[in-house]
Amino acid sequence: MMREFIAHRREKDGEAQSLCNHLSRTAIYAGQFAHKIGLKDAGRIIGLLHDLGKASRDFQNYIQSATGKIDPDADDYVDAKELKGKIDHSSAGAQLIYKTLAKKGAEGIIAAQVLSLCIASHHSGLIDCLLPDGKDNYKRRMEKSEEKTHSDEALSYLSDNEMQKLWNLLSSETIVKQVIEKIKSLKENNDSKETLTFKYGLLVRFLFSCIIDADRLNTADFEFPKNTRIRNYGKYHPWNVLVDRLNGKIKEFEHKKDKNEVDDLRNEVSRHCFDFSSKVKGIYQLTVPTGGGKTLASLRFALNHAAVHKMDRVFYIIPFTSIIDQNADEIRKILEDKDENGKYLDRVVLEHHSNLTPEEETKRQNLLSENWDAPIVFTTQVQFLETLFGSGTRSVRRMHQLANSVIIFDEVQTIPVRCVHMFNIAIRFLVNNCGASVILCTATQPLLDKVDPVQRSLSITHEQKMIQNEKELFQKLKRIEVFDVRKETDAWSEEEVADLVEKELKEMGSVLIIVNKKDSARSLYQKLSEKKSTNVYHLSTNMCPAHRLNVLNIVKGRLDEKKNVICVSTQLIEAGVDIDFGTVIRYMAGLDSIVQAAGRCNRNGKRKFGRVYIVNPKDESLDKLKDIKIGAGDADRVLREFKNNPEMFDNDRLGIKAMEQFYKYYFYNRSKEMSYPVTADNAVIGRSDDLFNLLSLNTNSIDEYKRVHNAYPSIPLKQSFQSAAKAFHAIDSPTRGVIVQYGKNGKKLVRSLCAIDRLKKPRFWFKMLKLAQRYSVNIYPYVFDDLYKQRAIHEVQKDTGIFYLDNENYSDEFGLSKEIVNEMETFIISNHK
Repeated sequence: MMREFIAHRREKDGEAQSLCNHLSRTAIYAGQFAHKIGLKDAGRIIGLLHDLGKASRDFQNYIQSATGKIDPDADDYVDAKELKGKIDHSSAGAQLIYKTLAKKGAEGIIAAQVLSLCIASHHSGLIDCLLPDGKDNYKRRMEKSEEKTHSDEALSYLSDNEMQKLWNLLSSETIVKQVIEKIKSLKENNDSKETLTFKYGLLVRFLFSCIIDADRLNTADFEFPKNTRIRNYGKYHPWNVLVDRLNGKIKEFEHKKDKNEVDDLRNEVSRHCFDFSSKVKGIYQLTVPTGGGKTLASLRFALNHAAVHKMDRVFYIIPFTSIIDQNADEIRKILEDKDENGKYLDRVVLEHHSNLTPEEETKRQNLLSENWDAPIVFTTQVQFLETLFGSGTRSVRRMHQLANSVIIFDEVQTIPVRCVHMFNIAIRFLVNNCGASVILCTATQPLLDKVDPVQRSLSITHEQKMIQNEKELFQKLKRIEVFDVRKETDAWSEEEVADLVEKELKEMGSVLIIVNKKDSARSLYQKLSEKKSTNVYHLSTNMCPAHRLNVLNIVKGRLDEKKNVICVSTQLIEAGVDIDFGTVIRYMAGLDSIVQAAGRCNRNGKRKFGRVYIVNPKDESLDKLKDIKIGAGDADRVLREFKNNPEMFDNDRLGIKAMEQFYKYYFYNRSKEMSYPVTADNAVIGRSDDLFNLLSLNTNSIDEYKRVHNAYPSIPLKQSFQSAAKAFHAIDSPTRGVIVQYGKNGKKLVRSLCAIDRLKKPRFWFKMLKLAQRYSVNIYPYVFDDLYKQRAIHEVQKDTGIFYLDNENYSDEFGLSKEIVNEMETFIISNHK
């Protein structure tokens, strides 16, 4: 009788997908995904039971009424709009697993909770076991009444044959054994109770990822059958094909005629990475000076390592969208297939980030991004962290794809301080328990292996360093002179900085000044523009991504043509951007930022030496920029120590020893922030706590439970998964996006958003919203409020929550402005309210 029930009905033609078909196909996918970590049977059972509650008259009446298959006058008809999301079909399967496995003793109870959590959560995101207020949310869900879950009703519709197969699967010792063996394998020698329990949660989240992707994959392919022709389903080019393509490019580099010493050293780095690629899976460090060619070198390691160990995919995790296009394009040109017109086919390299335009983000790219179904994936640090710790089901769906993969973290020093403990344990879980290899790439390695407490650190020995002679390499690649010209009793005025820029422009031909604040960038830009010495350009996040990219390309063009150029930028330019100035002036900041800024100076070794100046500006308060202020203080301490004893740092202000000393101070000063603390005013948690605790022992929630019940909670896992996920933000910045009218395309976009009938043309509406990401500026709430009061910000259409900025408040030179900078333009639009 189960075959009579339907799981979904296709909107386009009314075709029904049977519940039996959906459950069996989802079980196959979930089993395949979980098999990567040895939990195939566990994956199969949660796939088979996840929608069991749909085998109820209440749900069937709902879905048939919603799709017009029941006449409104019929007795079985229900108001589908009123009932949407209110018929529980996820608890039935969870309760069945819980009741069955919990009878198998202590280990059965543990396995029961792990698997039932995945099923019960598959529409909401992983639920809290204990709520922050101490209530036992998991037990409440398992004890939910039959009237609401329809668990017994669903089982009553199974045929004798179906029932026997299900009981055989549930009664098998394999499922409990698989789960318990996996849980036992999580323990490392240096684990504390907190870190081990944190990994229990990551294991639950991994299995949850398997069921979410399996369910969404089967549902979408039924709804849109053409998707099956686009998806890869994990079947990619053999690694040796991609290795051969890369080797061909490497040979070109090695034999090019106009090589210089920097090119030779980049080739040396590449060879080191190749030599390391046959080593066992694990955590590795690639510490290379800025401009040392780590993008292609790390790719060489990754492709060969994946081939040796038969791994599934390679991930590039990049901190900023401003550099992801550059790196992805570089690799796409080497590895991607082309059609007869020379157009890339997107079979190898997948970009998943917000900077893609609707034209760049093909249907194929969009579809494959949903679950990272490609051999080489470029994505952002934000997407990675959301996948591991974020709320809902959209991001977590991708987590299982990280298993048996090579994961490269570019500029790993940019991992948010508050995420360090969670990041470290997650990396250990992925490597030790999911078969991944991780490469930590940067010129400024943070001391992730020296974190306090040591149980939350990474274990990195000298043998895990891909460049064994780092000090020698840094000396060979030294192509700058560093001048610490900070004043002891005073500070540099803007006029004095401008004079230094003028002097360096005459001697070196190009100058980059990196400041810490957007106001500083605009003010110095205007000061230098008044001097009219040469073309001056401005870069800051007050400019939308399309604007920044355009300016960056213009600046690169002038540099390539050896024309004089000055660029004033915030720190957005200093990590990973491939650009080469004769002189760099850096306002005082953390030593890591200063080193990254120096990497934009004489990057390609075309001069004997470039010049880097460190200055302390007079009028730049860092009180509201905590990370930079603390970093600047620790950098000041290291630079003073260098001045007193240069030999202690191998006579290199920005060398490896200086960076190690900086991070010792920086990590010590911020050690209490690394577990992602939340304050009492947090709307989700409602008390002072930290996410590491909420996702591990959850001691405060247990105390609340004990206070009310005078007893210890009986459930094995006590984490507040959903509350922690809702409190988690990869970017800790309370900003709002505003669409700006940059260029013809920006103005056209705003007109379209204001005029389109979004109800009649929803696809075009969402396409325009996607494009809007390239024409948006994120601003703080107080700036938004000021502009709104000035009537400079308007909603594109009523009740959309999407706003645009008047053209008068956006400069083609420096972006968003609270003052009017352009003449008023008027356009008349018929808004669809």
